[in-house]
Amino acid sequence: MPPTENVYFDAATTAPLHPVARQALTAALDEGWADPARLYRSGRQARMLLDAARETVAEVLGARPDEVSFTASGTQAVQLGMLGALRGRRRTGRHLVHSAVEHSSVLHTAERFEADGGEVAAVPVDRQGRVSPAEFAAAVRPDTALAVLQSANHEVGTVQPVAETAELLHAQGNEHCPLLVDAAQSAGRLPVPAGWSLLTASAHKWGGPPGVGVLAVRKGSRFNSALSADEREGGRVPGFVNVPAIVAAAASLRAVQAEAAAENARLHALVERIRAAVPRLVPEVEVVGDPVARLPHIVTFSCLYVDGEVLLGELDRAGFAVSSGSSCTSSTLTPSHVLAAMGVLTEGNVRLSLPSGTTAEQVERFLTVLPELVARVREPLGLDLPAPAGAAGSELVVDQLGKRCPLPVIELAKRIGEVPVGGLVVVLADDEAARLDIPAWCEMRGQAYEGEAPADAYGADRGFAYLVRRVS
Repeated sequence: MPPTENVYFDAATTAPLHPVARQALTAALDEGWADPARLYRSGRQARMLLDAARETVAEVLGARPDEVSFTASGTQAVQLGMLGALRGRRRTGRHLVHSAVEHSSVLHTAERFEADGGEVAAVPVDRQGRVSPAEFAAAVRPDTALAVLQSANHEVGTVQPVAETAELLHAQGNEHCPLLVDAAQSAGRLPVPAGWSLLTASAHKWGGPPGVGVLAVRKGSRFNSALSADEREGGRVPGFVNVPAIVAAAASLRAVQAEAAAENARLHALVERIRAAVPRLVPEVEVVGDPVARLPHIVTFSCLYVDGEVLLGELDRAGFAVSSGSSCTSSTLTPSHVLAAMGVLTEGNVRLSLPSGTTAEQVERFLTVLPELVARVREPLGLDLPAPAGAAGSELVVDQLGKRCPLPVIELAKRIGEVPVGGLVVVLADDEAARLDIPAWCEMRGQAYEGEAPADAYGADRGFAYLVRRVS
């Protein structure tokens, strides 16, 4: 029987349209449809609405109205902001710094910059997904043209130490290096951190309509648009802006900010319930992301021996829309760069991001169905089978060549009991995700990962040999 209610737990991807946004959009479609650059009456009316929206967004983000430009998306805001800042400071140098867990819009722009002859440094994060301000500041050089640091991570919710990092950059004499802060996940929910030179955000993340991004550039920051000159949006973003959508975005941003204190506390409590309950209800699971310095509405966990996409399908059939950072997506088969940088499992990953209005009853229903669904996905794997009798050798080779994730880790978990404590298990695998998941599994299960070796040492003609020492 189909579920009586479909529950949406993917607000980090896109939040449902806020009621205030819907009302403002409807009104602005009648009043703000004309070209705001024209001088006739309908054009002036559209310009008044656009100016008022810009002032609202600037006030909430702690910027001046003339520092704020509207783009077609948050991704476009990041890309235009990075390219404009890098071009504006090309005489300073060709060096870019960003954290290893930035949004793909940052990584793709960095790849383009590097392909064009630039130099890129990706600063690592700890197991909670948090960058060290000292390490980040140390990566900035006199020839660094731009540094990029998100306000909070989109996959695990960890809040980054932006203000502390900016203070450290200033203290060590790098105050002139601009810091671009991607605030897509936190804008409207949390105060904007101090110290930014460029700030980006995306309206559909806070409950505004899709198709509106924000790019704010502080006065005094060198910026030279990578696109052809245009008189609109301060010369930073060419083209006709969507005035009705921008008006709705601004109205909903103000509304979300006004509701943030109460709603954040309520969602924080629901997320705490999930964080505490999931490890008790589901065996072999790890909740990832900083447990304290985090967004109030995001919780992410990884289930051992589970394909995340399969679990998402089961949850969807049960009436829950969630997201995953699992490495095995149907389109790319590439690991989540965020989870990989954190050193946690990239398999069996589930991200819940609760929209405004989520109820305790919805959370409890999720916690009721999750254990059964995980058990159903694991059932065909035979994980409860006892270890084969007489397996007492000190070294065991497990051939997983040609097997896709998470099969190499599953087979390792099933067969490590075949060697005595102190024995070695050699996993042969040619799936790239094994390089990430086997060390992460060892960390979670208290086993010793001893690195990798050439596969030909064990008679294989491809792949790698991953060495695991049994500790317990």
